Amino acid sequence: MSEWSEGYVSDINYTYGYYSELNPNHTVIPFLMAGLTPPKIKNACELGFGQGVSLNIHASASDVQWYGTDFNPSQVGFAQELAEIAGNNAQVYDQSFRAFCERDDLPEFDFIGLHGIWAWISLENQQIITDFIRRKLRVGGVVYISYNTLPGWSTLAPLQHILNQYDQVVGSRKESKLERVTNAFDFSKTLMQLSPAMVQQAPALLDRIQHNSEKDPNYLAHEYLNKDWQALYFSQVAETLAPAKLSYVSSANYLEDFSASNLNAEQQAFLNNVADPVFKQTSKDYLQNKIFRRDYWVKGARPLSAHQLEQQWQPLRFILLDNAANIELKISGTLGTVDLREDIYQPLITALSDHKIHSYAALKEQMPATFNAQLLSEALAILHGKGSIALVQETATMQAAQPKCRKLNAYIIEQNINGAEVSYLASPVTGGSVQVGRVPMLFLHAYMQGETKPQAWVESAWQVLSSQGQCLLKEGNKLVGDEANLAELTSLAQTFEQDLLQSLKYLQIVE
Repeated sequence: MSEWSEGYVSDINYTYGYYSELNPNHTVIPFLMAGLTPPKIKNACELGFGQGVSLNIHASASDVQWYGTDFNPSQVGFAQELAEIAGNNAQVYDQSFRAFCERDDLPEFDFIGLHGIWAWISLENQQIITDFIRRKLRVGGVVYISYNTLPGWSTLAPLQHILNQYDQVVGSRKESKLERVTNAFDFSKTLMQLSPAMVQQAPALLDRIQHNSEKDPNYLAHEYLNKDWQALYFSQVAETLAPAKLSYVSSANYLEDFSASNLNAEQQAFLNNVADPVFKQTSKDYLQNKIFRRDYWVKGARPLSAHQLEQQWQPLRFILLDNAANIELKISGTLGTVDLREDIYQPLITALSDHKIHSYAALKEQMPATFNAQLLSEALAILHGKGSIALVQETATMQAAQPKCRKLNAYIIEQNINGAEVSYLASPVTGGSVQVGRVPMLFLHAYMQGETKPQAWVESAWQVLSSQGQCLLKEGNKLVGDEANLAELTSLAQTFEQDLLQSLKYLQIVE
């Protein structure tokens, strides 16, 4: 493996994923639900941005100035291409963490994002990043960090170790990425099957091997084959970040902190007796056997009084993303599925069902008299966590972001004609993205070329797919012949017209 990679998988490019937790606009709800002043974000940085999809969407869909580094030059080249096409002025580099963090031309940052790198880099790099946060994160600034978590990983760590060791000792760099990952998983599966003592101690191992072996080989290589890999207790992460003067805020998704769906009454009472905030989170991870954390930290937490909290909520604006009739009044958590009260959520969904932008203050006026501020904010936070509603940016920000989003989205849609792997489009309304699959991308391409009839979308999509020797899958089976594929495309086009296309219009991704 090449020296510049410092043990990180560099000969296999990372996936083209998008992570909403890196959206600065996404920080507002978690902070308010934690009773803290939300950050004002103008300069942001992502360390280890992969293909740069999240970074470029956020740089295009907001007025935030983005910086970042990733040491894989092919990934950086792609990220730079997106930035240039969108005209979002994102500053992205192919430097190591040390080289980037020692630059003297970087501003102070209001947001620093670390998605999927903390558990996969060396202790030295963790210390470099912590020092960078200490020096370059502005007071009131936010750090987002995600990582594999103990104790949830304790029974699965042996799988990562044997996969990594097999690839290092037996794997050949002459093999394709698919062959390397497949061979490592096949060996590990056989090894575990021949070790009844191991399976008895950790019965989930074989299921984990089978489940993971079906995932994207690029993701699996980065997840399991890095030289530096570790699962961490929350307390260990807190201790490492302490020199940067960070304090814990909350999970990046409020649903992970919503006690009713994650902790029973006895567990809640037990945690209420734990005073130390770090020890409380560590204990909570034991109760839930937590396997992965996505957290916000802040440099200088500023608690809000009840009155100040209400004032912070007043100007916030929301838009309904889902079809109101399709929203299930349920959420899932550690305890399983929990029903949401219809008398609380149905009036709120009804008020938002016109898919127009509504302020918190306006929604409060429309709610029954039984709605108090706490009830309304919690309901909005839960719907936001479900992805049923989105927090809307300020009008001026939306207007400034529209031309950048339009150029970026047009390029992504065009690239999907050639089978590109980016499946997200930027929204100036939310500052984030919407996931759009390959076939809907093809429909969207035809729509944006002026075709307004579903049948024209179907014909255009099938022309692309058939020319590339591709066909559709239905219930896991390949569809053979024009008739079967066109019939399925027709059904998909009808769903696209009724649901996704409407959402894309609400979010100003298309007109």
